[in-house]
Amino acid sequence: MGRGRAKAKQTKVARELKYSSPTTDFSQLQRELAGSEVNDSDGDDSWSDGDDWRR
Repeated sequence: MGRGRAKAKQTKVARELKYSSPTTDFSQLQRELAGSEVNDSDGDDSWSDGDDWRR
């Protein structure tokens, strides 16, 4: 008992996610795809440094 409200809310949220169309910032998308966006990591690619132990 008592699961009816929770299930109804989950169904409502699922429908909103399925049928909503979020606004897309195409200029931001274009900047990201072009690679002109500045990274917050200051150019430090820490993921590539950890691969040396495998060689």
